[in-house]
Amino acid sequence: MQHANNFPKLHNAAWPGVVGKGSKGAEPLIELDTMLDLTAAASVDGVKFDGVDLFLFAPHVDIDASEDDLKTLADKVRARQLTIGSVVAPVWPPTGGGSAMGSSAQRKKYLGQVHKACHIAQILRGFGVRPYGVVRIDSACGVADWAKDPVTNTKRIAETFRKACDIAEGHGERLAAEGEICWGGMHSWKQMLCLLELVGRPATLGFQADMAHTLLYLLGYNSPEDAILPAGADLKNKAVLDAGLKTLTASLRPWTIDFHVAQNDATVHGSGTHDKTGRHCLATDPNGVLDIPHAAGFWLRDAGGQLTKAFKHVCWDGCMFPNAVMMKPQTWNDILGAMLAVRDAHGWQA
Repeated sequence: MQHANNFPKLHNAAWPGVVGKGSKGAEPLIELDTMLDLTAAASVDGVKFDGVDLFLFAPHVDIDASEDDLKTLADKVRARQLTIGSVVAPVWPPTGGGSAMGSSAQRKKYLGQVHKACHIAQILRGFGVRPYGVVRIDSACGVADWAKDPVTNTKRIAETFRKACDIAEGHGERLAAEGEICWGGMHSWKQMLCLLELVGRPATLGFQADMAHTLLYLLGYNSPEDAILPAGADLKNKAVLDAGLKTLTASLRPWTIDFHVAQNDATVHGSGTHDKTGRHCLATDPNGVLDIPHAAGFWLRDAGGQLTKAFKHVCWDGCMFPNAVMMKPQTWNDILGAMLAVRDAHGWQA
C-alpha cells in the first residue's frame, strides 16, 4: 500500500517505560535503549516511526545530563534512524520539582526544572537531532488541593506558567500544557481553557491534546459540572461522540501545539505512583470507543475542514501499558498502523 503523506512525522513516546513503573508494587522500569529498539523495529508497509518523544528524568534522560551525555543520547537516537521531538520537563515534587501553585520554594523548584528541560531541549536542537517539538509541562498539583481555593490557585499556577514562558523564550522553546484530569487547574476542559487564557502567552504556551485524556474531558471526570456529554451517554453512537468532540475541540484546538494519537475505553487507570487518569488502550482494543483516524480529525482540521498544520509531528503515548504488552513487536506495529491511518487521512506532503 502506498502512503503519500510525509507529515506530520510519526513518533513513539519513550516514557511509558518509566511512568507508573519502578516503585514498590509496580512493574520494573524498561530502559531507554529497549524503548528505542522497539520503536525502530516497528514497520507497516515499509513505513517506520520517524522519532521519539522523551521524558527528561533518569534512568532515561537525566535532567542534569552533561553536554557529553546529551551527545551520546543524540548519537544513539540517530543510530536507529530516529529523531527527537517533544520532551517532558520533570516538574513534579517526586522528580525534583514542586507544585506550580505551591510555596515560593516549591515554585522555584518547579521553574528550575523547566529551565533545565529547556536547556536540554535547546542543546538537542543544536545537535540537529531535534528538528521540532515542544517542552511539556503541567501544574504538578492534585485536583483536591487545587479545589481548596480554585480562584487563588489558578491565578498562582498562571503566574508560575508565565515565568516558565519567560524561561522557554530565553531558550527559543515553546511550552505545551498537558490536559489531564489528574492535574489541578487543568482537570477539565473549562479549567484548562481558563488557565491558558489567564496566562495569555499563546505564542509560547499552548495545549497538548492526548486523545485518551481529552475523551475524559467530555465525560467530566473530576469535574462533573464541566461535562460536555450527559451521564450515561452512548459513546458507541457516532453522532453523540462527534457532537461532544466538536464542542471540545472548538475551544481547545486553537491552543493545541502538541498532539498524542491514542485510544480510550472511557475509563480511568493508574499504576505505581501515577494517579488515575484517562486509560491508554491498545490501538486494536475492542473496547475502545474512538474511531482513531476520524476522531483525530477534530483536532487536526479546523471547523471548515482545513488542516491546521499546527505541529510537525504527532506521538503515541502508551503510558501505563503492561510491560508484557510493550515487549511485543506486534503492539508497536499496530500502533504505527493506527498513526499511519491518521496521517493518510489528515496529513500532507512537504
